Amino acid sequence: MDTTTVAVEHTVAHTPEALFALFGAGRGAGWLFGAHCDDVRVGAPVSLRLPLDADGRHEVEVLGRLARVVPGVLLDIEHAQPWRGRLSLRLAPVGTDRTRVRLRADVPTEGLEWLLHRRGIPLPEPPDDGSLRLGVITNASGPGAVYSLSAELMAELAVAEVNADGGIAGRPVRLVAADDGTDARQAATEAVRMARLGCRAVFVNSTSASFEAVRHALAGRDVLVVHSVLNEGGGASPTAVRFGERPRAQLEALVGPTMATTGARHWFLVGEDYVWSHGVHAAARRVIDRAGGAVVGESLTPLGTSDFTAVLERIGTSGADLVLSSLIGADEVAFERQSADAGLRDAVRTVSLVLEESTLAHIGPLAGQGLRTALAYFENGPIAGNDALLQRYRAAYGTWAPAVTALSETVYESIHRYARVRHRDPGGSAADHGRALMRRRAGAVDVVGARDLVTPTLYVAEAVSGQLRVVGEAR
Repeated sequence: MDTTTVAVEHTVAHTPEALFALFGAGRGAGWLFGAHCDDVRVGAPVSLRLPLDADGRHEVEVLGRLARVVPGVLLDIEHAQPWRGRLSLRLAPVGTDRTRVRLRADVPTEGLEWLLHRRGIPLPEPPDDGSLRLGVITNASGPGAVYSLSAELMAELAVAEVNADGGIAGRPVRLVAADDGTDARQAATEAVRMARLGCRAVFVNSTSASFEAVRHALAGRDVLVVHSVLNEGGGASPTAVRFGERPRAQLEALVGPTMATTGARHWFLVGEDYVWSHGVHAAARRVIDRAGGAVVGESLTPLGTSDFTAVLERIGTSGADLVLSSLIGADEVAFERQSADAGLRDAVRTVSLVLEESTLAHIGPLAGQGLRTALAYFENGPIAGNDALLQRYRAAYGTWAPAVTALSETVYESIHRYARVRHRDPGGSAADHGRALMRRRAGAVDVVGARDLVTPTLYVAEAVSGQLRVVGEAR
């Protein structure tokens, strides 16, 4: 992969040891582009905010992991969002109390294209090489970036495996990927571009708002739209397929058992003011009522909220002893960290519907301890064939590639399933392919590549020491 190296150097009035100690946490933690890291060790998640212009008015969050750490000397960060790259920090003493800071960024071609596209410059069009094109839309930036870390990689892996098996009907497959910035309008724009480039299927690994925008933008174009992450349902048709977990099934796996084990029954619902949370909370009221509980409050904040002080105050005065979170990505990270800091975790048990490995990593082991969720896939879960999948993924993308999660594994299986459908019916319409994808197969088993993606088996997991541990299968 071609890369461009950008290097800067600066001298500051601290010793290397003192400056290193400030990285990521405590007073002065944000000295390196607002870096946040709870535990400066190899493998720890880290986030930074890089300026996109000279005056710093526009920033982008970079999410990655520490790949190399030498205290007082160096840090290497391998990141996956919004593009794959590497940041290298070097510290060298200057005299007795100053430090020369050298920062180098290795930016691949895809990163330069992302930066130019963010500035309004069109992405280069792939050459007409006779390949069959598939589109995938992810949240490489914006609030959803946290949960979307491995989505594009899993889509790439699926396409690579399809091509290794001979492609589709003898034609190689080419992936056309785009970042919607967790913005529905951008998702629609990217989807129209993909259709113009000849994509007959677009996989939306993004929010429900983005799925709806893409579905409407591509109506009548004979392009299949596949929503490949958990969603609230609705909006499906022969040309718009929705895979993944549904909130009612998640809630039934979580609400009653949580009330039974805690003895608590008063719920506060926390979400965002868009279609996903509206659907979740409507289902939650019904499930909670049937379980003998009561909803005592609700908060719906704008997508991208980072300060939940007012929400936590409302929870504290509501009489709630249980919280249901439908927040996603960076919003969920901020809410759970602030909940722990405010002491809410000591008095209120929280369940979260969009809590997977990447989100938990950024919440942190202390703030996330005890959180519960119910999803169809966990990286350390019991699904047959998962170990082999993870081996292939790590072999392709390295040790520090982001976790495979329920919000990325389904796009992998969706692409494989679509490839099989289109291989059997290469001349079929988008509606034909959609109906074939949704057709239920008798005797479906919970094996990677053969799972029921329409009504998948759910597993309940609890956050323990920074890991999601499966504690049972939903019945």
